[in-house]
Amino acid sequence: MPPTTNFRTPKRGDAMVDEIKRWIADNRISPGGKLPKESELQELFGVSKGTAREALKSLEVQGLVRVSTGPTGGATVGEVPIERAFQLLQNYLFFQKIDVAQIYAVRRVLEPELAAGAVPHLTEADFAALERSIDTCAPAPVSKAHALEQRQEDLHFHDILAGRNPNALLRFFCEVINHLLRHTLTLVDQPAHPGYRHLGDSNVAAHRRLLDAARRGDVNKVRKLMVEHVDEVSRLVVELSATVRQRFVTDQDLQSRVAPERRPAKPKRKT
Repeated sequence: MPPTTNFRTPKRGDAMVDEIKRWIADNRISPGGKLPKESELQELFGVSKGTAREALKSLEVQGLVRVSTGPTGGATVGEVPIERAFQLLQNYLFFQKIDVAQIYAVRRVLEPELAAGAVPHLTEADFAALERSIDTCAPAPVSKAHALEQRQEDLHFHDILAGRNPNALLRFFCEVINHLLRHTLTLVDQPAHPGYRHLGDSNVAAHRRLLDAARRGDVNKVRKLMVEHVDEVSRLVVELSATVRQRFVTDQDLQSRVAPERRPAKPKRKT
């Protein structure tokens, strides 16, 4: 007898989620576009009020829609934030054995191409933001909190570059790596440790060289410098006994990460 495969019959709410996604795709609803009102969704898909609400809640959790209340409220389609995409991806990564060497091996392949591709699209505002990032990380940390802030800012420098690369897939993978480093990498818990300060100084010097080459528009130099930067950082974090924590990323983790005004703008889509 051949083995029997048990397929779970999807719940009505799950089935409706799929139907709404098809409806969004078929009607080419762009971010900011409104979904039909709840009562209209019930009629359109032949479901109960409870099923419609369950489906909208699921879509909201996925980050695909935003639901507001009031006379002008309803469900609005939105781009899934990178933070939400990472959080869902981390549910998968939680059960994988990932170490520091693996993260930096992938980063070494992707980050140089990300930075090189960003160079032609950097604006004066981007250069100013990169400069501010370097200035934030340059002083010696005066406390554990200050040191942590600087390590986060080191990653923000890379976020700015990611925000200007027009390759959406490359940008996504590099932003995911930044989030992995931000939320799961742990270093020695002593900011006064000489190796910790060495890491900060190395980042500042490397970021300064990258910024100077980017201002000159030297794509090949930026690519080469990024390889050297990733190699150096990889060596230093290993010396600091860095480990990857096996953890889930909560909504609170995401909300406390970066203020909205510091998030890099995405490249404008060509029309």
